[in-house]
Amino acid sequence: MPYIKIEVTREGVTREQKAELIKGATDLMVRVLHKDPAATFVVIEEVDTDNWGWGGESITNIRARQR
Repeated sequence: MPYIKIEVTREGVTREQKAELIKGATDLMVRVLHKDPAATFVVIEEVDTDNWGWGGESITNIRARQR
């Protein structure tokens, strides 16, 4: 029973994009590991950019500086 967790920053990921991620991740497990898609779980967690850091800085600050 595979469990796949995808974490992305909360920056406008659409319902359609999430559906594509879920399908793609499931298809990959089926193709590579021959897993049953009915027993494959995919969770997408959206993290606020204030709560995601890189290089000692929040993504919110990095994005603001890049604009």
